[in-house]
Amino acid sequence: MSDPSLAVELTQHLIRCPSITPVNAGALEVVERALASVGFEIHRLTFSQADTPDVENLFAKIGNGDPHLVFAGHTDVVPTGDIKRWRYAPFSGEVAENKIYGRGASDMKGAIAAFTAATIKHIRRHGKPKGSLSFLITGDEEGPSLNGTIKLLDWARARGERFSHCIVGEPTNVSKLGDTIKIGRRGSVNGLIRVIGKQGHVAYPHRAENPAPVIARIVTALSHHEFDQGTAHFDRTNLEFSSIDIGNAAVNVIPATASAQFNVRFNDSWTLDSLKERVRAIVATAAGSTTVELDFLPSNAVSFLTAPGVFSELVSTSIKAVTGLTPELSTSGGTSDARFIIRDCPTLEFGLTNETIHAVDECASISDIEALEQIYSLILSNYFKT
Repeated sequence: MSDPSLAVELTQHLIRCPSITPVNAGALEVVERALASVGFEIHRLTFSQADTPDVENLFAKIGNGDPHLVFAGHTDVVPTGDIKRWRYAPFSGEVAENKIYGRGASDMKGAIAAFTAATIKHIRRHGKPKGSLSFLITGDEEGPSLNGTIKLLDWARARGERFSHCIVGEPTNVSKLGDTIKIGRRGSVNGLIRVIGKQGHVAYPHRAENPAPVIARIVTALSHHEFDQGTAHFDRTNLEFSSIDIGNAAVNVIPATASAQFNVRFNDSWTLDSLKERVRAIVATAAGSTTVELDFLPSNAVSFLTAPGVFSELVSTSIKAVTGLTPELSTSGGTSDARFIIRDCPTLEFGLTNETIHAVDECASISDIEALEQIYSLILSNYFKT
């Protein structure tokens, strides 16, 4: 490829850093060098806690006062899987057929490169913003999300930072760049059910207590339960079982226990506590007198919403000006670090398309990366002009 744009060049540099969570592998340095070149104040912060790996993070800021716009994202990526299945080496940043290949190309190194390039060009053209512009970049989004954005936000708040709005560069678009903005996400919680029976011979069932029919009743009851019918901006809450296990290889033995694990994606009809209470009630009714253990794994993924308004309209208008599309304001998909940032300011997500994220041969269109840079540039101009 001849004469790559700044956004494309930065995307390649970032992909060539094998930053599988929680390893940084030089990815934050790519962003740091680029932003420092136009006068950003840079802070590199490493956070840790017991039984979790240390995570490197970056906070960068230019300007002072309000309004204060934040670009947020993560440089860490998921593992590659079987490297032999990749068309090009997953950390090569190879260019072919107008695409950049590599782990993180879409999720979300391409977007980080695009908003970094847009910022550099904006500052070179207009000088410091009339307000503040910051970057929140973590290396912990694809992992447990304990030593990244949460602690970075706490650190920023403690030093007096107050954010007005945030854009997270997650790959939100379904089929074309510009088709979707995320204005919120459903919450997520995992649970494990264990039914306690009594082992015995299948020929003498009266001397045993079979947990299999009980776990079947519980799975059926939870799977068929209608938690809600959705809300103004959210789909219905859904509970899905991902595993049902008895672990009994003997055909003539009634097992002692049976277990099942599940995930719930819940909308703004629920808090974590109210949702757990509902699940417990359904399990208790289905189990009857049988002993059942129900445990919920710790969760920091609650539902959130940035209500449509002036900010979402500014972003939508900028997207349409570049792509010709009016984006859908969506709350679908999995979780993201936007769930933490919403505590401090209204937060939207907009990046590349998500068709190859976490997949073998993850890639991003060069034309999409360059168009995304244009969109972010227009957002910057419109935001600080407004």
